[in-house]
Amino acid sequence: MGGLPVGNSSESKLEQGSAVVKSTPDGKPKKKICCACPDTKKLRDECIVEHGEEFCGKWIEAHRKCLRAEGFNV
Repeated sequence: MGGLPVGNSSESKLEQGSAVVKSTPDGKPKKKICCACPDTKKLRDECIVEHGEEFCGKWIEAHRKCLRAEGFNV
């Protein structure tokens, strides 16, 4: 039937791969870095596109601060 593999292994891979929130050993939820802090990321990216990286230190640092608060080491 279509040549697609049938079984739990492909289903579990899809479920695990699509998860955005993961648990850390202490039980605290952890997001992928690309999905964390969307508001500051948007402001940072817009500033860099419009004005250049050298003029956007305020937004870059705000995004880094947010990422650190989420548990990332940046």
